[in-house]
Amino acid sequence: MPHDPREPEPTGPSAESPRPVTQPRQIATSERSDVEEAVEQLIEGAVPDTQPQPLLTAPDLRGRVAIVTGGSTGIGRAVALALAGKGVQVAFNFLDDGPVSRREARKVIHELREVDVRAYCRSCDVRDSDEVRRFVADTIEELGGVHILVNNAGIARDGAIWQMEDHEWESVLRTNLDGAFHFIRSVAPPMRAQEWGKIVNISSVHGVRSEFGIANYSASKAGLIGLTKSAAVDLGPSNINVNAVAAGYIRTSRLTTRVPAEMLDRARERSVLGRLGDPQDVVGVVLFLCSEAARHITGAVIPVDGGYLVR
Repeated sequence: MPHDPREPEPTGPSAESPRPVTQPRQIATSERSDVEEAVEQLIEGAVPDTQPQPLLTAPDLRGRVAIVTGGSTGIGRAVALALAGKGVQVAFNFLDDGPVSRREARKVIHELREVDVRAYCRSCDVRDSDEVRRFVADTIEELGGVHILVNNAGIARDGAIWQMEDHEWESVLRTNLDGAFHFIRSVAPPMRAQEWGKIVNISSVHGVRSEFGIANYSASKAGLIGLTKSAAVDLGPSNINVNAVAAGYIRTSRLTTRVPAEMLDRARERSVLGRLGDPQDVVGVVLFLCSEAARHITGAVIPVDGGYLVR
């Protein structure tokens, strides 16, 4: 080893002669027997309460039924198609605000059925608790149950806080936060009855660290993180996992058409990886959280942000 200059040079006999090697202590036969017997007793008494689970595979999710809110575009569409690829029956809602939204929904239904899974969709305003209850009930009737919920539906109405109108604040909070609550409350009874469920809330890095002009959006996503933790506590005893994904800037058609280019450039600079994310970056984490590989994870918030929150 190289000598540390801060220490004095070794002198005397110890510098020339190696230190004597200490022989391991020999354990008497009777002593070793006692130790081995104690270890065996401990092993026999440690009975696991559950069997080991396999890592993420297609049969892990095959046959389950998932609801994906806002599943006709962006991250929601990518999640719906990925779940279908694992053999999951998928229901998704969309907000019918014109022919474009209906065309997007029809396209996703066609894509899901091409994967050879049963699919169901219709317009449902997540802000309306009665509509949400009916949607969940219809999903159970059409597809035979509900095992997975991905709360993805969300909107943004940006503006300086001193200029923000009541409707801009309320619409974002009611969609992003109230909508998730309505769906969690509606799927909780069937999930509790079957003692199995996976809920994943798509939050945002802006629920952790905000920027200028997004007070309503940031508040809604921070609230969604709090809702995730509370729901995990309430539903954990029923073997229901509730987690959140804090997504960073994810490259979707709506992001690239509605967010100014200079803001996207700034997001790339703040990312440790120096890039925006793709929907598939979020999908991988959602699939993991929906699988039994994540059976002992609940109340967690997993950033998918390219290191945006690290800086």
